[in-house]
Amino acid sequence: MVKVITYGTYDLLHQGHINLLRRAKELGDYLIVGVTSDSFDKNRGKLNVCNNVLERVEAVKATGYADEVIIEDYLGQKIDDVQKYDVDIFAIGSDWEGKFDYLNEYCKVVYLPRTEGISSTMLREEKNANYRIGVVGSGRIAYRFVPESKVVNGAEVTTVMNPYKENVETFAQIYGLRAYTDYDQFLQNVDLVYVASPHLTHYDYTKRALLADKHVLCEIPFMLTKKQALELYCLAEERNLVLMEASKTAYCPAFGHIVTLVKSGIIGDVVDVKASLSKMVVSPTRELDSEQAGGAMTEHSPLTLLAIIKLLGVDWKDVDFRSRVENGVDIYTKGVINYPHATASFTLGVGVKTEGNLVISGTKGYIYVPAPWWLTDFFEVRYEDQTKNKKYFYSYDGEGLRYEIREFVSMVVNNRRSCYKLRRRESVAIAEIIEKYRNHENVTEI
Repeated sequence: MVKVITYGTYDLLHQGHINLLRRAKELGDYLIVGVTSDSFDKNRGKLNVCNNVLERVEAVKATGYADEVIIEDYLGQKIDDVQKYDVDIFAIGSDWEGKFDYLNEYCKVVYLPRTEGISSTMLREEKNANYRIGVVGSGRIAYRFVPESKVVNGAEVTTVMNPYKENVETFAQIYGLRAYTDYDQFLQNVDLVYVASPHLTHYDYTKRALLADKHVLCEIPFMLTKKQALELYCLAEERNLVLMEASKTAYCPAFGHIVTLVKSGIIGDVVDVKASLSKMVVSPTRELDSEQAGGAMTEHSPLTLLAIIKLLGVDWKDVDFRSRVENGVDIYTKGVINYPHATASFTLGVGVKTEGNLVISGTKGYIYVPAPWWLTDFFEVRYEDQTKNKKYFYSYDGEGLRYEIREFVSMVVNNRRSCYKLRRRESVAIAEIIEKYRNHENVTEI
């Protein structure tokens, strides 16, 4: 049996891709197709915002030419794959002529003629006239968001809104944006809305944007009550709009791989998850202002709860909290969440320092993610037999916001309403736990 292997991104799968796959298939008896992962594709240029890796894999499978589909995830993988799968022929488009001659040492290299007059780049340009993104708020996270958006195809921040004229004009001048103090006027001049305003305004700004038929990316904490989260997700569904929680960790390569490994059973059944996150701040600041819903729980729990809920699910039994409170704000909170067959805890601080790591304990081993785990580019799977330990390294580019922006625009382009990296029910569960704390349910001051 003659085995053939080929690779590609296969974004917006088109006739050129299909022709190449057909020609590759004709070279042998068994065709293996390598599809680049989102993170690997990103390292070779701007982020691909049209189809994520799962969509691209399904598109390749649908052609009927691939006998097996694999993911290309790292530089040098082609040599490993050729040997691993005992490949006879490596096939690639003629636009790569000469670039893969080094593989002749391992198999025969064939450059296939490409279909002229069509490419994914051309289709993206036709499909993706840049969406005008408007930023609500001009605080710290907004200053990171605008530069991050510049590395994402299809996304262009054009407008900023803040009711405080001096703040918004300063921000707009730095980035060359149009400035508004009136929200309704702002909404008339954007396609997508990024809500990065103070916590207590998230609900109102998000709802008004949805009612104006705008897709919304809302910063964490997404909502402060379960009712608000459910209402807005239902409203987005009714109006066929994308509503996404801007939890950047959820969309980062390393965290996604952690979840995948855990779900695959690499450490057995998960029985405990411990996540911590802290940031020392000095008053006066929003984080220590009770009038602005400040405190360790509202500031940091969306990320620690993300880890717990992604790994253990939304069907928790009960939760209790221990907090140290000063001037009406929790400067430290520890929470314990019980599940039918597991437990989890999170430790947060805005006036108390914690290590900031993530430990996932299972019946076969555990995963250790060093601080700051929510920005991680490295983690380790550890076992009783230390010779079996394995380290994983991933890139974490820029401020990390580019990953969530890419997913947001991809959802809009492809008319997807839910994202497996952070599902709506998971977002609602996070809001519910935050609400319980704010309602002082099972909260003990220490």
